[in-house]
Parts: sequence; structure tokens; C-alpha cells
Amino acid sequence: MSAQGPTRWQEAMIERIAPVTPRIASVILKADLARHVSGQHLDVRLTAPDGYTAQRSYSIASAPGEPVELLVEKLDDGEVSPYFHDIAQAGDAIEVRGPLGGHFIWRAEDGGPVLLVAGGSGIAPLMAMVRDWARTAVDLPLMLVCSARTWDELACRDELLGLEASRTGFRFVAAITRGPVQRAGDRAQRLDAAALKELIVRWGHLPRHVLVCGSNRFVEGVTRGLADATLAAGMIRTERYGGAE
Repeated sequence: MSAQGPTRWQEAMIERIAPVTPRIASVILKADLARHVSGQHLDVRLTAPDGYTAQRSYSIASAPGEPVELLVEKLDDGEVSPYFHDIAQAGDAIEVRGPLGGHFIWRAEDGGPVLLVAGGSGIAPLMAMVRDWARTAVDLPLMLVCSARTWDELACRDELLGLEASRTGFRFVAAITRGPVQRAGDRAQRLDAAALKELIVRWGHLPRHVLVCGSNRFVEGVTRGLADATLAAGMIRTERYGGAE
């Protein structure tokens, strides 16, 4: 069966839901979608029995060609995320459309070095890029810097630690804002200009592509810091999410 057009709503089945952190769940979908590019997203639509609908966009965390994975952070005042955490089960059907988006993407042929900076669930599209990089075995440096309040709130932490241990060219740095760090080289602070500049210097590569994803406040702070660290604005791309659904 051929994939449907990206702007057409279609049914998707939930194959699996699993916790990633205390507030982020991995949702694996089965749907007849076109092959996505790392950094793209899906629109998700839920319809209540009375006909009321709620819609939310979620970045795709899986590598291109793999089953679609969404990383859904639970927002207590949200209309969509609590469904995935408290109600949805494997086998349930939802509506989706996509993949969508062409600005915040990276392909292996785009080259590098690549610097990825994530805040909280903003790691989702960057995980797609990391997984794509790992599968294509491209010979270019990639560093992922993830900010979270605590070590336990780092999404995909064990996967990233394993990748760093097994693959030359990949570096993973955790920035913990409300707790102790667990490894030498991680940061126990917010990502300001000084911290970002030091991380880039220690990395030893001048990035060709910089992609930043997180809340509005996080992205604003990081992009200011990168500019103060003398990285050209033209090489930085951002993706932002708000605090409500």
C-alpha cells in the first residue's frame, strides 16, 4: 500500500507505549506514512465521543525508515499529552498527518560537524538526527548537548551513553540544572555563553550546522549564548514548543 499524502489525515495504530522519563513517554505508531527526514514532525488529532477534537504537533524521534516514534511529554493542563500517558493503550487508533516541516532538518549528505542542543522533550527531533547519523555511519563529528533538570529526566540517556561508548565521532554532554552531574565533562548549570563556548572548544570542532530545540525560553537563551560564543547566526536553526497544548 502506498503512503498517503502528508497533509491528509489518516488512521494510525499505537503499537507500543513505554516510559522514557517520569514525564516523557515513547509512543510507537504503525501508519502508512511517507519516509520522513530527520527533524520533521507529525500532527496528531484526537476526537472525543461528542465530536470535540484536539490537535498537537510532535516531532518524530525515530530514524528515517524506522517505525515512527514520538516522545510525548505530559503537560498537566494539556488536551493531548495526558491521553498518551493515562488512557491510550497498544491497539488504539488515532489520526495523524505528515511528515511535515522542511526547515529544521538534517541529512547525512548535509555534512558537518554538527552541534545539536536539546532542552527537555526538545530532544525528539535531535534523536532522529543522532540515530540517522549512527545508521548511515557518516564520517563526521556530532555532539549532542542535552539540558534537563535532573539525571533521571534525561530522555534516551542510556541509548546515548551506549552510542558514545561504541562510536567514534559522537559526543554526548548532559547539562543538569537542578541536581548533581554523574560524569566528568557534564555540566551542573544552564547553558550560557561561557558554557557553550567551553563545550565547543573542548569538542575541538567548529560546527557547520547547529540545531537547537526546546521551550521558547530555552531556545532564546541558547541562541543568545551561541551568538556570544561567536557562532554565526546563519548556521543556527531552531525549533520551539510552547508550554500549552
